[in-house]
Amino acid sequence: MLLLLVSVVVADAKVRLPQVFQSGMVLQRGTAIPVWGQADAGETVVVNLNKKSATAVADANGRWRVNLPAMKAGGPYVLSIGGIELTDVWLGDVWLCTGQSNMETTLERVSPQYPDELNDSNAMVRLFHVQYQTDTHGPSADLRPTSWKKLNRENAWRFSSIGYFLGKQLQREKGVAQGIIESAWGGTPIEAWIAADTLEKHFPMYYKQIQLYQNDDYVAAQQRAAGQAEQQWQKILNANDPGLGKYTELSYDDSGWTEVNQYNLSPKREWIGSLWLRQHIHIDAQHAGKKAQLLLGTLYDCDYTYINGQLVGNTGYQYPPRRYQVPEGLLREGDNVITVRFINKNGMPHFIKEKPYKFVFGKGDEQPIGEKWLLCEGAEMPRAIGMGVSLQNQPSTLFNGMIHPLAPFAVAGVVWYQGESNTGMRQAAEYAQMLRLLMANWRQAFERPQMPFVIVQLANYMAFSERPQDTGWSRVREAQRIVATEDPYSELALAIDLGETVDIHPLRKKEVAERIALNFERLVYGKKVQLAPQVLTTEVKDGKVILTLDQPMKSGSLKFFELADEKGLYHNVEATANGNQIIIPSPMPNPAAIRYAWKDNPLGVNVYGKNGLPLTPFQLQLK
Repeated sequence: MLLLLVSVVVADAKVRLPQVFQSGMVLQRGTAIPVWGQADAGETVVVNLNKKSATAVADANGRWRVNLPAMKAGGPYVLSIGGIELTDVWLGDVWLCTGQSNMETTLERVSPQYPDELNDSNAMVRLFHVQYQTDTHGPSADLRPTSWKKLNRENAWRFSSIGYFLGKQLQREKGVAQGIIESAWGGTPIEAWIAADTLEKHFPMYYKQIQLYQNDDYVAAQQRAAGQAEQQWQKILNANDPGLGKYTELSYDDSGWTEVNQYNLSPKREWIGSLWLRQHIHIDAQHAGKKAQLLLGTLYDCDYTYINGQLVGNTGYQYPPRRYQVPEGLLREGDNVITVRFINKNGMPHFIKEKPYKFVFGKGDEQPIGEKWLLCEGAEMPRAIGMGVSLQNQPSTLFNGMIHPLAPFAVAGVVWYQGESNTGMRQAAEYAQMLRLLMANWRQAFERPQMPFVIVQLANYMAFSERPQDTGWSRVREAQRIVATEDPYSELALAIDLGETVDIHPLRKKEVAERIALNFERLVYGKKVQLAPQVLTTEVKDGKVILTLDQPMKSGSLKFFELADEKGLYHNVEATANGNQIIIPSPMPNPAAIRYAWKDNPLGVNVYGKNGLPLTPFQLQLK
């Protein structure tokens, strides 16, 4: 045993592998397979897989690398690397799923949309979740500790729902192992995912910005100050809130509180501090004492929710759905009370419309919650100070921490779902160039000049406007369309009909994954598939604008087309589909431009190809 332990320690000292190389992994079939790591300087490292072998010698810094030859799909194999044996290794297809929160949206978040999809297990799909990591100084040597896991409910529950559905579909269709690498971080801008030397050359102001955060003492001081400010703010809030330990009890007399509708809590535009709401609920004898789930929609911003004085849930920010478990024995026959303590640091506390508000006792056994609540102000507070440093939002930090350590791991393609954080008008104007740079940047890092990208276009979101509007959301969508159109190794996956008015994280992620998979059929598998409709030509003739598309359209009257007059002002116009053409009578003699679905939320888009895919929003000049 002593000799065995010594040999293991010696082997570990000689060869050290990046996190991405572990037992249970999937390696990319059909292409050279880079394998790399660290060892003692001058050490010879032999790598064996499926009767193929390669040898490298570690350089003076201990770095070594080999390229195993391309192999067919198969497994399980043993990958032997300098005496280390990785087992249950498969050859198949590997996908890098990356971006911000809509890529990161978990299976748990979308589970109500797909109740029949939650308990699937497939050992031929492997999930690899890249942990959050930033680096302001340069590319990180490796990822934070993580592992490859088989697809099942437990492992997928907090994994990217898009990655989950994509892996399941492609494994079913292709019959080979699928590896899904999720490397995403909610709320992050595109510049955080681009290398510093690329930004220095093309966007020097962003390069200067990251240099501001290369002083570790400054960053640490900012973080400490922010933490202390937060503690002090919460301390003062709690010391001045009359409701703590009092307003949550069922026996509390709330007869003096103000009755309000949950969608119109107060005429005030802002309430900073705490706000209390109570609603009495009658529970019948049949449901008394039963465990349940309380669905409290989505709230703005932080909430602490109680039932009969017992805390059942707390959520610290606005986006997650409130799905709180009510333990057995808490609900009693007759009167019960739900108490919500809102804590807001900006804006007005409110309930989000179009979300579920109810008790769920079982499938088909539900009790709705009314819109009427009793309201009482808690402690009003000054604005919080000291926001700290969000390093994940700074240029290059996520390329350094969460992309570079993966390169040059062989992947079949990349799914990029990001853009919501770049919808300010200035950032939107930069987005097309930024996206081009990111794709070139990553292709260089992964040593694949033709590495396929599927770009998920931003979904419809926010309030519908009948009148023409020009927003950053439309401009980012247009940037995504232009880049995908001009790059022969990229495609656009549309979500313009899959969004939600009130939720920046729409639930229909399976449909997004299906459209991504269809794009990869062309990009990766070389199949001739009919993708989303595209405009081939525009013509102004006999008082009409005629668009010719690459495929027949579903016939009928079409919505959300606009024509610009000679002054550049856009006007709503009627449009009709006729075969592969869209005919638009022009109310002006010389229309200058045409655009389609150019809104934050073109709710109810109805321009579809015969294959059921929507036409992408666009803006085109007319000659």
